[in-house]
Amino acid sequence: MRRVEALEILADATADLPVVVTCAATSRELAAVADRPNHLYLLDAMGLAGSVATGLALAVADAPVERVVAIEGDGSLLMNPNVLPTGGHLRPRKLLMVLLDNAVYGSTADLPTYAAGLDLGGVAAACGWAVRRADDPGTLRRAFAEARAADGPVLLHVRIAPGNAPDVPRLLEDPVVLGRRFRDWLAERA
Repeated sequence: MRRVEALEILADATADLPVVVTCAATSRELAAVADRPNHLYLLDAMGLAGSVATGLALAVADAPVERVVAIEGDGSLLMNPNVLPTGGHLRPRKLLMVLLDNAVYGSTADLPTYAAGLDLGGVAAACGWAVRRADDPGTLRRAFAEARAADGPVLLHVRIAPGNAPDVPRLLEDPVVLGRRFRDWLAERA
């Protein structure tokens, strides 16, 4: 399964949830699949999707927001792995991180990450996260539904093939406008 295929499934499953999206190819591909106001694209902020989603999940703990979803890549998570022990310690029950793991930095010519020799789901479990796994479309749909229903923090570790979707335009929107759009969407629900 390629990243864009996983993002199509996730877009279908998260239309009613706040989604914090890691930078670069992941944000561009998700915006090409379904650009929605519930998506907060973290442009030029590698490694921060998990941290932003953790803070957001804590902030909406008593609000009528079912789940906060972070979509993260393995390279980005490896830039900021402290989100795993932080999430395990703080235990935000509404936090669901989807880790799209292709063992490469997809936006930098597929340079390898350490994920090929490291089980990031195992690291998350050691930090106190519930872990689900998927590596094909059917399993992803089922595992996401299970993760969505579970108390967090939950990490859904999704193995995907390397490579970016072809002909996906750059995401050149103003980050301030994207942030405001997301904030307005969230304020209507919280």
